[in-house]
Amino acid sequence: MNILNLQDRVRKHFTASIETKSHALEVLSEPVTIAAELIVESLLNEGKVLSCGNGGSAGDAQHFSAEMLNRFERERPALPAIALSTDTSTLTSIANDYSYEEVFSKQIRALGRKGDILLAISTSGNSANIIEAVKVAHQREMKVVSLTGKNGGGMRELVQDGDIEICVPSNVTARIQEVHLLVIHCLCDLIDTQLFGGE
Repeated sequence: MNILNLQDRVRKHFTASIETKSHALEVLSEPVTIAAELIVESLLNEGKVLSCGNGGSAGDAQHFSAEMLNRFERERPALPAIALSTDTSTLTSIANDYSYEEVFSKQIRALGRKGDILLAISTSGNSANIIEAVKVAHQREMKVVSLTGKNGGGMRELVQDGDIEICVPSNVTARIQEVHLLVIHCLCDLIDTQLFGGE
């Protein structure tokens, strides 16, 4: 395959990403804004954000947590967030002793409190351990911000009053993940703006 064909493939990826983001802008601007307001309300009431996902979505959960705990684009106090995908001893012990479906839900049982937020990330909306995490979050009287794609999967069926669903209008995993990252950056910016004012 020659260099021009490879460059054409790159252009197609960029174009597809731009088109997906443009379509997502129309669909997601309102739920993203509401999700940021929900998180701010929790933080102002001494709540925290627990985040979880698998694979690339685990990376997104950690990315969000890092931006909250450290900083996004400005100097400001650390904000309380925990990525549930980072402790390999906890993850492997739960998966080994119980099942992989419980690797996040058992952590939420221990760490989640009424008024906290669960940021649950799954490109398909069908990840069994994320679905279990959402169920336990509701038992703990936590609100859920779900980041999904395609048709929302099984997570859509679990949305309750007060939860926010952010479902990317795409069936392509790579495009969904690209929009998820943009949504995470939007959330971080809106949270900072509401808590610390505009720049």
